Amino acid sequence: MGYLMLMGACFACRRPFMCNPHTVPSYDGEPICRDCIERVNAKRRLTGRPLWPVAPDAYEAAEC
Repeated sequence: MGYLMLMGACFACRRPFMCNPHTVPSYDGEPICRDCIERVNAKRRLTGRPLWPVAPDAYEAAEC
């Protein structure tokens, strides 16, 4: 058994980060880092909008 992680630049802040390529939140196919998605969801919570879903393993290694 092996593990897989994607290293990419965040769509919002452009900082590099590691994530599970199958479950990471993304916009138009571009991954979004944990800090940015938490910031987005905090703003959405304040305005009563639905939160952007984040899988529990979004920032962990994926089994392959």
